[in-house]
Amino acid sequence: MNSDQRDFSNATMSDAFDPSADDDRFRDARRTMIEHHLRKRDITDVRVLDAMQRVPRHRFVPDKVRDSAYEDRPLPIGRGQTISQPYIVALMTQLARPKPDSRALDVGTGSGYQAAVLGELCREVYSIEIVEELAERASALLERQGYDNIHVRSGDGYQGWKEHAPFDLIIVAAAPAHVPKPLIEQLAPGGRMIIPVGQFQQDLMIIEKSEDGTVKQWAEIPVAFVPMTGEAQRDK
Repeated sequence: MNSDQRDFSNATMSDAFDPSADDDRFRDARRTMIEHHLRKRDITDVRVLDAMQRVPRHRFVPDKVRDSAYEDRPLPIGRGQTISQPYIVALMTQLARPKPDSRALDVGTGSGYQAAVLGELCREVYSIEIVEELAERASALLERQGYDNIHVRSGDGYQGWKEHAPFDLIIVAAAPAHVPKPLIEQLAPGGRMIIPVGQFQQDLMIIEKSEDGTVKQWAEIPVAFVPMTGEAQRDK
């Protein structure tokens, strides 16, 4: 089985992503994150705010940056990748409009934090990470925290996860130069994709597919994400 097909649903982990970390000392920091970095800005979806309150972000970052887990900034998670700042995670989730019966695709699993937030809000979450080591870590962490509705595999997110399409929402955490056609095709009618697009300057794009299959898109805000690798770099 090649790396594009490996499924890490039953992986184990015993490294810096330790879910047994002390939660109590981060309780106030998480409350501050919700009130000051999200609620006082433009995050108004109560379900999204509640999900961000429930998911312990400090469990999704390495030990050396754990004390900064609830600051509103991206943090390194290894292999040149980052966990997005809380506001961006909340904004992308809110823009995607998840519902309890939604099937979601999360492209760029990273540490698994965005997948966990979606797991609180959606029926099923399918998450793809091109870096095999990160996919293995995230899958093990999510499993240990009881997310049996989140499925992680290592692969190239440019191609999506065709076997489980269509998806009611797609969130992409790496920036291609253009919107990948396979992801548009895998978006369900009535669905939304939230994706950063651009090379030197990036915009957070909303891609919306109407019930008749018509696709429209518009830019929300300027952003800065790591570039999408794999086929995205070859197909420019």
